[in-house]
Amino acid sequence: MKHVFVLALALFGAASAAGQEPAPAPDYTEDSSWLCRPDRIDACASDQSVTVVGADGATRVEPLVPDADRQFDCFYVYPTVSLDPGANSDMEAGAEERRVAHAQAARFRQHCRVFAPLYRQITLTALREMMMRGGGRPPRAAAVAFGDVAAAWRAYLAQDNGGRGVVLIGHSQGSGMLKRLLETMPAAQRELVVAAHLIGTNVERPADGGAGGEIAWMPACTRADQAGCLVSYVAFRADVPPPSGSRFGRAAGEGNAVVCVNPAALVGDPANARAIFSTAGVGTSSRPMTEWVAGQPLPTTAFTAAPGLVSARCAERDGAQYLAVTVNGDPGDPRVDDITGDVVAGGRRLDDWGLHLIDMPVVMGDLVALTARQHAAWAAARGK
Repeated sequence: MKHVFVLALALFGAASAAGQEPAPAPDYTEDSSWLCRPDRIDACASDQSVTVVGADGATRVEPLVPDADRQFDCFYVYPTVSLDPGANSDMEAGAEERRVAHAQAARFRQHCRVFAPLYRQITLTALREMMMRGGGRPPRAAAVAFGDVAAAWRAYLAQDNGGRGVVLIGHSQGSGMLKRLLETMPAAQRELVVAAHLIGTNVERPADGGAGGEIAWMPACTRADQAGCLVSYVAFRADVPPPSGSRFGRAAGEGNAVVCVNPAALVGDPANARAIFSTAGVGTSSRPMTEWVAGQPLPTTAFTAAPGLVSARCAERDGAQYLAVTVNGDPGDPRVDDITGDVVAGGRRLDDWGLHLIDMPVVMGDLVALTARQHAAWAAARGK
């Protein structure tokens, strides 16, 4: 846990969260309270073109072409990104919120309408102060953040859903918010949930496969054509598994295990995960990508894919459960042999964070494809 403090301090300075009151509660009937809504120009309408880099170094550009009739919705809650000074963020869509929606949520619009509320999330500033005090999380700040997500969900149901199926998608803090939303969700609302993709957070279930655990009513997905189920995992390099004391991949509850569902195994080939990376890397908390083909400049598109470069499998080792990511670099070809995405602070890789920064990119193409399969199963079960 101390590394959370190190990371936040190193990257985001020493602004104080003390004495800061949260911004007024949002009104989700107002367009301005949403980071993304369908049919408007915002962060989720960004260019998602991908440069595909073959093992021989040849490249081609593939644009994103949304379905003509998107028959279901995606409700996305973003991870901890706010640089605001208080314990809770404001309700302004800053550059950091727009960037993460562009990187994580916009691609899902290929098959679904994307709704992403702004919310007064726990900030990176508050994260730093929590670690200075020895861990935990500020109860009031957490309650404010969850209250917003719950209010946004209710507003979405009232004004936008119209009986459509919806996939819940989150990462890190966003997944934690959705986990709580699902645990308190009334039965009538559960019927609308096509699936929940809670990425980059621990969802704990009894290790022996017995009943109970978190979101006990929702089974883990075991096949692509299954609705009402859970996809969750935390990503680590296969050769750098979660160390002792890791905040990810190790269950806190005695007798529990962390859920790992591999999207690549459900819809494709786990030996060839459909990874889609940000071309230049994921920002200042990780090392940048400098090239995808030896001696060639970076592609001009914001995203790059390298078929066959990444494999992913669910693994269990020394009491940890995680998505083990292997990079299949070949020194004999001109394509890059490794990827970036490890959390780095002070020049040192923080192994207990694993590949948290690229939890979604390592299987992004599989996640997007899976939503369509899951909706088809949801609709078929209802005769739609």
